[in-house]
Amino acid sequence: MDDHSDQIRKPRADAVRNRERVLEAAKAVFNAGGPEASLEAVAKRAGVGIGTLYRHFPTREDLFEAVYRREVEQLSELAEHLRSAKDPVEALRRWLQSAVEFVATKKGMLAALALAYQSSSELAVFSMDRLTKAIGSLLERAVAAGQMRADISPEDLLRAFFGMCYMHDQRGWQSSVLRLLDVFVDGLRVQSAAKTRARVAKPAKPAVKRKR
Repeated sequence: MDDHSDQIRKPRADAVRNRERVLEAAKAVFNAGGPEASLEAVAKRAGVGIGTLYRHFPTREDLFEAVYRREVEQLSELAEHLRSAKDPVEALRRWLQSAVEFVATKKGMLAALALAYQSSSELAVFSMDRLTKAIGSLLERAVAAGQMRADISPEDLLRAFFGMCYMHDQRGWQSSVLRLLDVFVDGLRVQSAAKTRARVAKPAKPAVKRKR
């Protein structure tokens, strides 16, 4: 009976491994984008036949959506992991940096995702719900520690973030966005805001009259 059970479980385990290999390969291929971002390239990188790929993902859109959902789930898991980080502001910064890679992964499948969003609002709800909760948990911790402004919402952060990533189809956008993220996060620190108010409120020194 044990031998029979092993024979049943083994194909299932192989199928799970193959699916994961396809998703990892698809992430890399779609991130590169361009004419090489084909399903054949994904299968070759994953080390599986094109038939195996199609058994798991019957259409191109199915694969694109699966990669997208997997990335969203991984960002959610990362946020949970970062909640135990010593510095809550740096934890938020690290999450945002990882989110840049998430946006980059979508570069080669934007058209397909647009169709998926039109045909299934559930996908949009799924992604926004997960991302809002993920960034919200990190923001809440930073605010509670007194290190970040309390008048910023998770939705505010996501709007600003995706606004920074708007030019994702231009060369060198990732390095530019990472620099902007540093400026943005540092600007939300409580001590930064306090220093700004102090500079504005500080009275100017009276001019010293020279003796004639």
